[in-house]
Parts: sequence; structure tokens; C-alpha cells
Amino acid sequence: MVETPETTRETDELHVRSAVVNARDLENWFVTEVLPLEPDLMQFLRHSWRHTPDHSDLRQDIYVRLYEAAKMQLPSPVKPLLFAIARNLLIDRFRRERIIPIEGVPDLEKIEIASDAPLPDRSAIARDELRRLQSVLDQLPPRCREAVVLRRIEGMSRREIALRMNISEATVQAHLRDGARLLIDLLHDHAGAQG
Repeated sequence: MVETPETTRETDELHVRSAVVNARDLENWFVTEVLPLEPDLMQFLRHSWRHTPDHSDLRQDIYVRLYEAAKMQLPSPVKPLLFAIARNLLIDRFRRERIIPIEGVPDLEKIEIASDAPLPDRSAIARDELRRLQSVLDQLPPRCREAVVLRRIEGMSRREIALRMNISEATVQAHLRDGARLLIDLLHDHAGAQG
């Protein structure tokens, strides 16, 4: 079919009419499927959110989110989606309520801020693991150790390692394979000796 201004206009009118029908269907769906769930929703809100004045606002926000989601496709069944939206909205509200405004804190120096630095016991464990790994790496044959270090620590590709070590990529692959096996065996033996 060749599009002419007349057929394009007719197609546009058809889309507008179907959008109106869809909007009517959406409104009918909302009235028949969603509004009957309101008593259950309100009971859920009363049980889950103690601040009573917020209940009507929460209900409206839930309805808006459900309505927007239903514009794409009418959900069936409705109840699980309605309560999932309600739960997610309450979680969002709860998170917002837990945020303390800066103006509300009289002395910022008294606020304890979590440090990114590891705890002393974690640092000691990490140092021990590094020493153990270094000890195990030192036990590898020199060329095998070099290939493993270049690949796993320096992040070089097999091709780059082959060029640096002046060997073939197949030999690099063999060194990496053998190195991995030896490391596993040595780490296992080392762990067994300590345990």
C-alpha cells in the first residue's frame, strides 16, 4: 500500500482512536481490578508504615506507579504487582527517612564515619597471605614464575609475554598451565602443613 497524505491521516486517526480505547480500557481495568484491592492495600500500609498522615499520599503514589506500569501492558494478576510496588515504595521512603540532614547535626566532628582502612586483624591476615603467596611463587621454576607474574600480576597478554620472554605463545601457554598446577599443589601443601 502506498502511503498518501489521506492514508497517513487515517492511520494517525486510527492510532488516536485506539489510544483513547486503550485509555478507556486502562481506566476500566483500574476501577474493576485495582480499586477493589484498596482495603487490603490500606491495611498493609497501616501495618507497615506507622505515620498515618502519609497513608493517603503513599496510596496515591502506589496507584500512579501501577497505572504507569499498566500503560505498557495490563498486569494479570494485579495484586502481586500492587503489593510489590507498595513494598518498594515503602523501602524507598524508609531509606529517605534514615538520611540525617547536615543541618540537623550540631557537631560534625562527633559523627563516626566508617573508615575504608581494613581492621588490624584483616591487615595481619592479608600480610600473612601475601607472605605465603610470595613463598609459593618463589618455589616455581624461574621461567614459569616469570610468565605467571607477567600474566597474573602485571596483566600482560600471552603475546606480550612471548615477546618479552623471547619465547613462543605456545610455550607461554605451557608455562602458565604448569605454573597454575604447581601453585595449586604448593598452596594446598602449604595449607596442609599449617593445618
